Amino acid sequence: MDQRYMNGVVLNAPPSPPFGLKHKAYVYLTCGTRLLVFSQPDEPEIGLQVPGGTIDPGESYLHGARREFMEETGLVLTSALDPLIDQDVFFDNAAGRDLHRRRLYHGSTARIEREEWEHYEMSPSAGGDPIRFRLFWIDLHSDTARNPSLFFAGFAEPLDIIRKRIGE
Repeated sequence: MDQRYMNGVVLNAPPSPPFGLKHKAYVYLTCGTRLLVFSQPDEPEIGLQVPGGTIDPGESYLHGARREFMEETGLVLTSALDPLIDQDVFFDNAAGRDLHRRRLYHGSTARIEREEWEHYEMSPSAGGDPIRFRLFWIDLHSDTARNPSLFFAGFAEPLDIIRKRIGE
């Protein structure tokens, strides 16, 4: 097994079958030059992520993005979401051999209600116990935001696009 697939790798073309296909949607929420991210304190090796996750059967990517955002942050997303990019990320590890077909959205908010907070996702798509998230804002121009190795598989890829959208 190729070690780079253990943590996921962004692909330009699907891998050779067999593999499972999971549809995912994520929200890159900005306020000015700040981006909402989260870490998992109980699994810090996962790296920084943005809110989102698995689409339910029959659910659109957009509805799934909004639902997952609420489940993972505890916040209701009231702003419009603009398509950002689509992304295929392949995982070949103990959890399975899966292609995550991601649709990434960008939204913005005029103000930040909380600088940092913890929230539990009560019904993870893979089942099991609730997952604890530590949510916080990072500046898109910071060293943290410019270091892709700090982010989980592929989540740093669209940050340059967002910087251009908001005016670097």
